[in-house]
This record gives sequence, structure tokens and C-alpha cells, in this order.
Amino acid sequence: MKPMRRLFKQANIASQDNPMPAIADVLVDESGVIRDVSPDIPPSTDMKVLDCSNKILLPGLFDMHVHLREPGREDKETIETGTNAAINGGISGILAMPNTDPPIDSGGMVRFVRAMARDRSGIPVLTSGCITKGRAGKSLADLADMHTQGAVMITDDGSPVADPYLFRRALEYSRHFDIIVASHCEVPELSRGGAMNEGAQSYRLGLPGIPACSEEISIERDLRLAQCADARIHIQHISTARGLAIIRRFKEEGVRVTCEVTPHHLLFSDNDIQDYNTHLKMNPPLRSPEDNKALLDGLNEGLIDVIATDHAPHTRFEKELDFASSPFGITGLDTALISLFTHLINKGLIGWDCLVRRFASEPRRILQLEPADIVTGSTADFIVFDPNGRTHVNNSFIKSKSINTPYLGLELCGSVDMMVRGTEILLDRGGCRNEPLFSSKGGME
Repeated sequence: MKPMRRLFKQANIASQDNPMPAIADVLVDESGVIRDVSPDIPPSTDMKVLDCSNKILLPGLFDMHVHLREPGREDKETIETGTNAAINGGISGILAMPNTDPPIDSGGMVRFVRAMARDRSGIPVLTSGCITKGRAGKSLADLADMHTQGAVMITDDGSPVADPYLFRRALEYSRHFDIIVASHCEVPELSRGGAMNEGAQSYRLGLPGIPACSEEISIERDLRLAQCADARIHIQHISTARGLAIIRRFKEEGVRVTCEVTPHHLLFSDNDIQDYNTHLKMNPPLRSPEDNKALLDGLNEGLIDVIATDHAPHTRFEKELDFASSPFGITGLDTALISLFTHLINKGLIGWDCLVRRFASEPRRILQLEPADIVTGSTADFIVFDPNGRTHVNNSFIKSKSINTPYLGLELCGSVDMMVRGTEILLDRGGCRNEPLFSSKGGME
């Protein structure tokens, strides 16, 4: 069938430059390029017209912190199921972490995973590589070979690089390849045996705590080493107000640091762990309500650069263990957008411009990718979101292979109705009514 032009009528276009979406028509041509964005584009017989009134069009989100588990733990997630979950949640590109089994610590492994992703994914999948061989923290992995094969980031995520000498060397080498070093900030000796944030709630529940200083000391050390090496560094899943204050200080001193926050560290605190719900167990752990507020303020201010899910699927059996024994991590690809809309955008705590900038534009800029702006001349890469829709988060909705989400069984506001990438419609829930152009008598209706 010959590709048709698609006209998205009267959509509310969300962008990073305006807190209020602007109403416009968007015309995507046969080659998947946005040919016009105007207040009123006249329809014609060679167009498929979609009524997007009262819908939000926003750039496809990009998640730069995802655990796909393949190779090695395909019982938890695969490249195919993980990217299907991303599409389901309005995410049109992801960066996979290297803590697979075996780890992605060589050029050959990077090449292998990228080849699998090309065959099994409908969206771009970027790959990171390990800082140390086997993520063991003993010696550097072959950074040059991984970069040559397409790795865009190096990280031992899931674990810190405890040896400051090794971490400094990685930062120094990264300058030659212009590759990002990302840090999971934690002092293992301080976190050892912990299950949740150390504080009144952990004492009340009788659970071993993970002190905030474990993260904060590591942030301070890693940023000082990046300053010494004059290298780019990205701090992953920040969770504390003091940690954010440290990042502010180093940014003001000119260190090339970016950082990310997860939806769950914005929306939940340790007070929410009332019944030993393992779907609220993650690392870093949920912190205090005061930390939540500081992170939200930092997001709005722009001190926090990126929203990323830290999508971490686990089997049902693992998450049904007792709280202290169950693994850290929750899924996020399916639910990130609708949860942020429900609890932040809908309540006026962040604007659409903040969401687009932090969850679509900045991740792509940091990774030196083409932007996904809804402007004339760009390749189509956007989603249609219904702010009046409702999404029931149940087994039939979730496309991830794992269901370890605190939203399971809940109804959230909003619905991702469609994803458009180039000439392809990767998701279509039928929320955009086809608008008839001509009556049976040949006249305009």
C-alpha cells in the first residue's frame, strides 16, 4: 500500500519552550517527515486526517537508564519485551545498562547486543558498557573497543567503582573518546545489608537502613575526581537533598556534570512503605518527603537535567520474598509518563515544558542524538497523549515481562494513544478519530 500523508488536526503541541501547549495542525508526509506545523492546514483527499482535539502531541520520550536483562536473565526481561513496554509508555528510545549476565564489558559484547536490538526492537536501543571488567571493580574494561563498537556511555551501574584510582583513570580515558562516564553513587561499606532508607520509618519497621550519606559521600568523591580529570560525568538516580546540593556546588565550579532523577524518587517517600511492599524497594532507596521536595524543586529549576526510569524488572517469585531478601528495583517504562502526569502535571507541580525538556530533549542532547522536536523539517517522532483518558495498570496493560510496579492494580490519569516514528505507527489505541473529508455526494462534510 502506498504511504499516505497524515494530518493531525487541532492538537495541543507540547514543547520545552512553552509551559502551555499550543494548538496546531501537524502534517507528516509519505516519507515520515513533518512537512508543516500550522494553525490550520486544509485537508485533501491524499491525507489520512486524525482528530487530535483535546489531545497532547509531545516528542517521544527518551529513557537513558534502562535494564533490559538480555543476555542472561531473559526470565525477567528481553530486548523485545522491554522495548514493547517503552512504546506502551510513550518512550521512543532507550539506553540499556551493561549489568547483564555476562556483563557488557567488551567491544564484542557491545556489537552482539546492538545486533540483537536491531532485530528485535521497534525503537532505537543505545548501549552502555562497563567501566571495569565483569563489573568487578578490579581493572578497567576495554573502553576504546567498546566505544568503537558503539557504546555511548560507560558505567558499572548497580555497583559503584569503589577504587578511586580506577575511577579517575576511567574519567581520564573518557576524554579521548568523548564518552560519558556515569556513576552509581554509593559507599558499599555504609550501605551493606540495608533494605530501605535509614530513619524513623526503618526503625519502626525493623528493617536495616541505608544512610543518605552513603550516596552523598560517593557523589562528592566522584565529582571531585571528574573535576581533577576535566571529564564529563553523569550522576545516576539521585535521591537526596544534600546530594543535589553537592551537584549544585560542582556545577557552579564549572564541572561538566549532569544528573538524573527517577519518577519514583519524585513521587514516593519512605513513609509510603507501610506494609513491607517490595514494589517500593529500590536502590537508592526511597528517601524522606523533604528529599522529594528538594528533588522536585531541582527538577523545575533545571539543576536536575534528566528524568530516567531506572527500569529494573524482576520475577514475581523474587519480589514475593520478604522485604529484606527481595531484590532492589521496580519497572518504569510502562508507567513513567502516566504516573508523572497523574501526580505532577495534573496537579500543576511541573509543566509540560519541564517534562519535554527533562524526559525528551536533554537525554538526547547529552547523548548527542538528533532532537525529536515537533517542527517543520524534522522526522516524525512523537506521541499522542489523552489527558482525559484513564489507564488501568493491570497485567493486560503492562508489556514488560515483569510486573514489579507499585502501580499494579491502580488507575492512573491519562492515556498514551499513539506513537509515530517516521512512516510507522508503533502504537495505536484508537484514541484519534479518523475525520471524514468528503460526503458520499463528493462535497466537504
